Amino acid sequence: MTTTTTAPTAGAVAPRQHNPVHRPSLLRLTAVELRKLADTRAGRWLLITIGLVAAAIVTLQLIYAREAAQTFVNFFTPSLLPIGVLLPVLGILSITSEWSQRTALTTYALVPRRERVVAAKLIAVVLAALASVLASLAIAAVGTLVASATGGAGSWRIDGTLILNAVILQVTGVLMGAAFGLLLLNPPLAIVGYLLLPTLWGVLGEVVRPLRGPASWLDTSRTMEPLFSSDTITGEQWGRMAVSLLVWMVLPLAAGLVRTLRREVS
Repeated sequence: MTTTTTAPTAGAVAPRQHNPVHRPSLLRLTAVELRKLADTRAGRWLLITIGLVAAAIVTLQLIYAREAAQTFVNFFTPSLLPIGVLLPVLGILSITSEWSQRTALTTYALVPRRERVVAAKLIAVVLAALASVLASLAIAAVGTLVASATGGAGSWRIDGTLILNAVILQVTGVLMGAAFGLLLLNPPLAIVGYLLLPTLWGVLGEVVRPLRGPASWLDTSRTMEPLFSSDTITGEQWGRMAVSLLVWMVLPLAAGLVRTLRREVS
């Protein structure tokens, strides 16, 4: 019996092998978003400005503050407010950069599940807020060392609750900025909205008498004040803080996420 074999036809194409495509992990996406925070000119200069502001405050205190007031707590606390004003802008730029720089098409083509990109951006800005608290602590430590060497009080005593309150302030602030960025998806509009709307509400709460009651629950400048003005925060104060953050952070985040997921990318 004769066995015949068929020679492969010239030009025949071998079966194509499909290699599985693994989606990037949330950790990798977060690392990418952290790098993006400093990649753009605006983000880079904003981070530099935050560092310079904290250093300038400590320097002015070393020059002009009384020696008895040159303590770790007094170096640390004043830097939180100006940094807390600038950090939300970083959150806004992180969220809106995909749309303002026209990279949304590339980003969401590589990662079709947009909620994973948004989650990575939120984690990145929260890490940036935590880093800002560490930076404030480090600069305050340098100021305390200099004060100790130049005859100042140089006291290192600090309550751990104060550090926790600083973390709450910076994290909620940067998430509020990110919420406005998600909701408006336009850098100038989101920055103006974040700075103007809560301020306008606070002014109306002071001027219009019927709004004074609601303002005590919805004005974040009032509800967040006990974080640094009180040794102990009551249950009612925590409740007011939660309500104000629900209105200015949670609801815009939820609405902005829905808008981002549904917006057509072009």
